[in-house]
Amino acid sequence: MRPRLVTAALTAAAAVAGSLGTRPASDWYTSLDKPDWQPPPAAFPLVWTPLYGLIGWGTGRALERARRRSPRDGRRVLALTTADLATNAGWCWVFFARQSPGAGLAVIAGLDVLNVALLREAARHDRRAAAALAPYVAWTGFATALNASVWWRNRSR
Repeated sequence: MRPRLVTAALTAAAAVAGSLGTRPASDWYTSLDKPDWQPPPAAFPLVWTPLYGLIGWGTGRALERARRRSPRDGRRVLALTTADLATNAGWCWVFFARQSPGAGLAVIAGLDVLNVALLREAARHDRRAAAALAPYVAWTGFATALNASVWWRNRSR
């Protein structure tokens, strides 16, 4: 299968799986104390939609270039992409469905590590692929700070 189709399918699956676990209108979430700098709810789909497009394109391009270099490099990019997207979707289920900002913080910290590893691996093979992934890494860093703030403000609950 073509690399960009593989990463597009993985990215779409993560987006769907994550959205099924996300419940921002739930009584639990709306009752949480959140920081003033949290974006409005409408911002999240507006940000994530293009980010998922960039993730699919960037990882597909990195996978194409890595496979040309060696099968081993291709397997590394594919493994990092799969682990990253599974963790991305898993955060939604841990934070929202499990209603656990603390566990969500642990998951998103792991996602940050995977994001940096994926970005570095993409950069080894193609700078444009890495540039496409950079906004995802930045947004997830912001989301980590937001998750940490929500956890801190609600830790006694």
